[in-house]
Amino acid sequence: MKLRTVAAAVAGGIGLTAAVNRSLSRSAGALEPPLDLEPRTYRWRGFEIGYTEAGDPEDPDLLLLHGINASGSSHEFRAIVDDLAEDHHVVAPDLPGFGLSDRPPLLYSGSLYTTFVEDAAADLTDDPIVVASSLAGAYAAVAAESTPVSELILVCPTATTFQGRRPLVRSVVRSPLVGTAIYNLATSKRAIRHFTTDHGYYDADNVTDDLVDYLWRTAHQPGARFAPASFFGGFLDIDVDLGDVLRDLDVPVTLIWGRQASVTPLEGGEALAKHANVRLLVFDQSDVQPHVEHPKQFAHRVVRGEEPGEATSIEIEVPDEAEE
Repeated sequence: MKLRTVAAAVAGGIGLTAAVNRSLSRSAGALEPPLDLEPRTYRWRGFEIGYTEAGDPEDPDLLLLHGINASGSSHEFRAIVDDLAEDHHVVAPDLPGFGLSDRPPLLYSGSLYTTFVEDAAADLTDDPIVVASSLAGAYAAVAAESTPVSELILVCPTATTFQGRRPLVRSVVRSPLVGTAIYNLATSKRAIRHFTTDHGYYDADNVTDDLVDYLWRTAHQPGARFAPASFFGGFLDIDVDLGDVLRDLDVPVTLIWGRQASVTPLEGGEALAKHANVRLLVFDQSDVQPHVEHPKQFAHRVVRGEEPGEATSIEIEVPDEAEE
């Protein structure tokens, strides 16, 4: 094959890849409000942060912090926001780089998100109950060391998702052509459906076409790959011992776990609860998002402290006293 032919083929491949990338970005369209309520904005360190407010501002504040993944947003709390807003003032931001918040091409880090949680809790709420999942649970725990909160409810929290940092991965995903193509493959509807079914929900029937469509759209907004690039590279992890942080906090802490959690297995939750000497509630028939799979039980039993309507879905595990 002549060099000219090879060069033409390469150029054609590059052009086709760029065209596909542009087409996917355009087809996503504008993102709908994640919680079917009028979104608000909050100016934070140059970001326009999108957030949703619900309930009576005179009621106790409740801050909802979504987990970190390529299609993460406050849409995660769609099943519980109405129940919670009946007797709480609910504030649910999209973290910087996600959802309706700005997504500039920064080198995102775990410390940036910890600082955001500190500031958002202080600026948007007053001594709130904080419900946070996955990595956001670790950010909330660290933020609670310096920012007043009344209670932490952490869903499958973790401070570490990858072993070590991988700057090459971050750089590749951030690259304009190849990185966009790789990111588009990793966040295709097929990939989102597979990951959500395999690692997100216990019941595959929860992974509806509407859910996949929304997750896909939020993952393909302008600038959407930059925060996930840092996530894939391990840069959104934080270097803390989460058990030590939780043990030293002077606020009530409840850990929530799905018995069938795969990414963060239950044995890790049990060890964390024992080390931190905090309460652990375990939901049966649930993976890493029990607040999505059992919303009524989560809202009434976990947040309000009422008895659940169907006691079969939840079990209470009491950790042993932490060793001195």
